[in-house]
Amino acid sequence: MQLAQPITAHALAERLGAQLIGDGSLLVTGLNEIHHVRPGDLCFVDHPKYYATTLASAASVILLDQVRDCPPGKALLIHPEPFRAYNSLVQGARPQVQYEAHEQAAVVGAGTIVAPGAHLGRGVVIGTDCLLEPNCVIGDGCTLGHRVTVSAGAVVGGEAFYFKRTADGLTAWRSGGSVRLEDDVFLGPCCTIARGVSSTTVIGRGSKLDAQVQIGHDCRIGAHVQMAAQVGVAGNCVIGDWSILQGQAGIAQNVTMGERTVIMAQSGVGRDLPPGKSWFGSPVQEARKAFRDMVVLRRLGEKG
Repeated sequence: MQLAQPITAHALAERLGAQLIGDGSLLVTGLNEIHHVRPGDLCFVDHPKYYATTLASAASVILLDQVRDCPPGKALLIHPEPFRAYNSLVQGARPQVQYEAHEQAAVVGAGTIVAPGAHLGRGVVIGTDCLLEPNCVIGDGCTLGHRVTVSAGAVVGGEAFYFKRTADGLTAWRSGGSVRLEDDVFLGPCCTIARGVSSTTVIGRGSKLDAQVQIGHDCRIGAHVQMAAQVGVAGNCVIGDWSILQGQAGIAQNVTMGERTVIMAQSGVGRDLPPGKSWFGSPVQEARKAFRDMVVLRRLGEKG
């Protein structure tokens, strides 16, 4: 997420009570988690397993819990609880407010129909000729293109299902990202599209999602993708253009699927998949092989 007002590493260290190592004049322009970090961003790390990856990332400023050598051109902020410090920054940039405590400031394009009971959050931008059916929710800062349909009961921009396991239990990681629905997207009833933890969850142009489809945080769904009812896609996945996910297919987190991939009904995907193939089963295998294996298994008990 981008900060409305950039801040120097030195000023941030003073605000958080952190020890500064490196260039204190560096400007922090955004907050990001490691999967989507860019120059100018601050991210955090609190486990030795991920120190090297985070220190070598594009992040300009890094919150961590142990003193380490500062890579050239970066700044380190040493804090005993990096996650808590990071989360406080996100909550400060995107505070929770009472719904009645502010006037909605959504921008709605010409020809768009907003049905009774639909809720538009702060900073929402909606294009022309869209249809928002009763009781749908468009969360703060989300963007809809032109000719988008959001059916009844759908939620666009809910908090990510993202928690930090601590000694006190599971602590919610405040979601600072947003959602973008591009032109001609269709969301069926009761779809749920989680906002990015720190970036933007994207549903690509012309994609159609059936009822009760769940899209996790920071996903990138390509153009003209079809998803049948009850498909579930975990966080940080990439689904290529023109792909088809049949009913109740499940995609594990951090998976990338190439263009024109077909996932058959009730299949489970736990690894990256190349483009242009059909897949079946859980865990998935190429559909032709899966069907051959099924035939062989059925014949095992047959008499010769």
